[in-house]
Formats: sequence, structure tokens, C-alpha cells
Amino acid sequence: MEQNNLKYFLAANSCEGFYSVFDKCYLPDGEWRVFIIKGGPGTGKSSFMKKLAAYSKSKGIKTLMCPCSSDPDSLDAVILPEKKRVIMDGTAPHTVDPSYPGVCETILNFGEYWNDSLFAGKENEIIKTTLCNKALHKTAARYIRAAGELIADNYKTALACTDKIKTEQFAYGLCKRVIPTDKSCTCGSEWIRFLGAITPKGIISYVDTIDSEVTSKIIIKDSYASASNIIMEYAREYALKNGYDIITVKNQFLPSLLTDHIIIPKLNLALVTENEYNKFDTAERRIHARRFVSSANLHLSRERIKFNKKAINELLLSACETLSNAKAVHDKLEEHYINAMNFDMLNKYAGEFAKKFAD
Repeated sequence: MEQNNLKYFLAANSCEGFYSVFDKCYLPDGEWRVFIIKGGPGTGKSSFMKKLAAYSKSKGIKTLMCPCSSDPDSLDAVILPEKKRVIMDGTAPHTVDPSYPGVCETILNFGEYWNDSLFAGKENEIIKTTLCNKALHKTAARYIRAAGELIADNYKTALACTDKIKTEQFAYGLCKRVIPTDKSCTCGSEWIRFLGAITPKGIISYVDTIDSEVTSKIIIKDSYASASNIIMEYAREYALKNGYDIITVKNQFLPSLLTDHIIIPKLNLALVTENEYNKFDTAERRIHARRFVSSANLHLSRERIKFNKKAINELLLSACETLSNAKAVHDKLEEHYINAMNFDMLNKYAGEFAKKFAD
């Protein structure tokens, strides 16, 4: 189990709109220390965090890398859960402002490292490029929202054919078997994250992270999430009630409605959903959702589901292509800030800050 191969998204370009859980990656309890970076595009925020992550990994510290869903080659945050340290990009679209400044959170202003005078004469171009990038993201959001209506339709169609009582009974028996109970325990803590995202590179899912977190998986194979979501929600409540800290992995398309995975690090166990977006390269036995679903009833809607699937794929493909165009525009915007930055000073600061962050 490699604990330094951990990747989570903290935000998703979901069918419900931009969905951020940045505010749920730490606790304002007096122990966590959070550093929020403010600065324009191309000011070295991601490179700065990559340096910190490399330093932490070199020290053998458990390091969570949080890529950006709009550019998975860049980082949105780095989390050291055992050290209770977080550094994150606090700029739009996942704007984060300190709730307890100076006590829990500290702002790092990367604007200190650029030369304002180098923007002179380029103002209109920067504004135009920024607006173009925002327009492309809005177009992608419309494609994703339309796909979400069809994904939700397939889910609700399958749910109507699912024996909920039988599924809940199975979930109870499963939880009782694999999650030890302790009536003396207080309620556990929950961390909410994503493993999948709609990105300029297509639909990405970092399912290998689960194997880096735990040694055992219970896999629910469910194309529509109608049964697996019932099982995941039951497992979530059961584990929390019995005092376990858990990682709840939300569905990147419908995060308010669906939970994909429940990870219980203390038990080295994860309950996971397998479908076309989450595929596990393992010989572990699958629990097939069809045992809870009436195939005859679902078959009555086969043409509608087939049409929806085809339309979903086309809409998501268009969304990813539009996000790719948006990234190309964003890259042009970054050039203006890169040319104005004093990276020598910033890199020197990164080396000094890495020790403060991880030690």
C-alpha cells in the first residue's frame, strides 16, 4: 500500500454546477493550519504546491495531491492529513477566504512577486481573454447540465425497478459483517472528496487512490447506481455511528444525489461502486446490482436508457472538448502573468516555506 500515491479532487464541474468541497478538507479546531494562496493565473501557485508535495513525500509524510478539474496537470491543493496542514489555491472558481484568519488560516499573496507595470498596454487583451475563458466554461457547464438530466433519468428509472427493502437488508448484513460495532464510540468524522472529474482530458477517475488508502475492497458493480447508492449511504451512516472516520467520495456528475465510494482507513476497507467511469483492475469478487433490480421492469425502458446513454456520451464529449478550448485560452492568459512574475524570489520562498509546511 503506497501512501504517497494519493490523488483527490476537491471540486467538480458537475451536472449541478461547480461543486466545491474546499471548505471541507480541514477542521477549524485549533490544530489544523491552512495556507490560502491568492494570485492571478500563471503566478506559480501549482508549481509552488508541487514543490511542497515533493518535499513532504521525500520526508515520508503522507501527502494528498489535489489536481484541478479544469487542468488535471495542475494542483488545487496539497493536504498532509497526519500533520494537519493544507495549502490551497483560494482563487476563483473555488474562492476560499479565511474564516479564522491568523488563527487557523493564513493568506499567501503571490501578487507580491509580480511587476504591475508590465501589464501596461495589455489590459484590454487580458480582460478579453478572461471573458472568453469564462464564456467557454459556461458553454461546457450547459453541456454537463444537459447530460446530468439524462444521467439522473437513467438513475431514477433504475431506482424504480430496484427492490429497496432487499437492498437495505443486504447493506445491513454487509455492514454488520465487515464494520465492527462499538456502542461506546462517539460519532466519527467525515471527509468529503471526489476521485473523478470532467476535465479537458476527458473523464478522469483516480481509483488507484483507493488501493493506496486501503488493502481491501468490496466492489458493487452497478451501471446506474440505483442499488450501490443505497448501500453506500447505509455504510456511511453505519460507520459514522460506530465512531469511524471515513472518506466519502461523491459522484462527479450528481454529487448531491449520489455517493460512489466509502473509504474506512482504520479498517483498511473501502466499499466502492464499479461502472464505466470507475473501473477496478482486480480479481476481487463483484456484487452485481442486478440481484436487487427487476430486469424485466428495467427492460421495458431499454430504448429510453439506450438513447440517454448515447446522448450522455455525446454531451460529455462536447463538454470535455469545450473545457480543452477553455484551457488553451487560459494558457494564453497565464502568459501575461508569467512574464510579469519574479520566479527567482518565489522559488527561494518555496524552498524556505516547504520546511515550515511539512516539519
